Amino acid sequence: MKILIGGKGKMGQLIRQTAEAEGHTVIGMADAMDLSALNAEEKADIIIDFSHRDNLDWILDYAVKNGSGIVYGTTGLTDEQKEKLLKASEHVPVFFSTNFSYGVAVLQELIRKAVPLLKDTFDMELIETHHNQKQDAPSGTAKTILEIMNPDGEFTLVYGREGMCGARKKEIGVHALRGGTEAGEHTVKFFGGSESITITHHADNRQIFVNGALKAAVFTYRQEKGLFGMKDLMEG
Repeated sequence: MKILIGGKGKMGQLIRQTAEAEGHTVIGMADAMDLSALNAEEKADIIIDFSHRDNLDWILDYAVKNGSGIVYGTTGLTDEQKEKLLKASEHVPVFFSTNFSYGVAVLQELIRKAVPLLKDTFDMELIETHHNQKQDAPSGTAKTILEIMNPDGEFTLVYGREGMCGARKKEIGVHALRGGTEAGEHTVKFFGGSESITITHHADNRQIFVNGALKAAVFTYRQEKGLFGMKDLMEG
């Protein structure tokens, strides 16, 4: 495939190295501040972006104009930006996920099965940890997990606790830790009477996300249009 990478940071560089090692051609790396690097004569089959939401508009414009598929992993999107991404999927294939790790996809399925069995008798808490350069909190993955834990909005989300907060009510505690070079960890804890259950996914490095993104790129390349996610990739 011919791949265009959004952003020029560490993640973009790792995507480039891995893609080229797998035999793909990276035709460029660009961001909103420097679009002059784009070659108007060479069209990308796929655009992969894990950079910053400020790059979204030019990525969507390029993809729709050139018929390129999109693999999008940037988090912290506004509702308006999510709507733009959805609208673009009416014209080109868009693969969107807040996390491209296969292990995280399995984690989410485990949580999806556990919550209905435990939510009425166990207290639920979510803890996520990332490196000290991460821009958004809670992480996009944490927000996705919260949607799984609280699909109907019956629980109040409490972001950290301080002072005389009293006994917990019908709530889910959400905690974001930031430090060092932590690639990412997400933990859901279920606290019952005299017992507890902990489900954790820990990422040792960014390579797992890059590998998942390139698998998603191959999947997306085969589609005509539509919105896809990790569940589609897992189901083949």
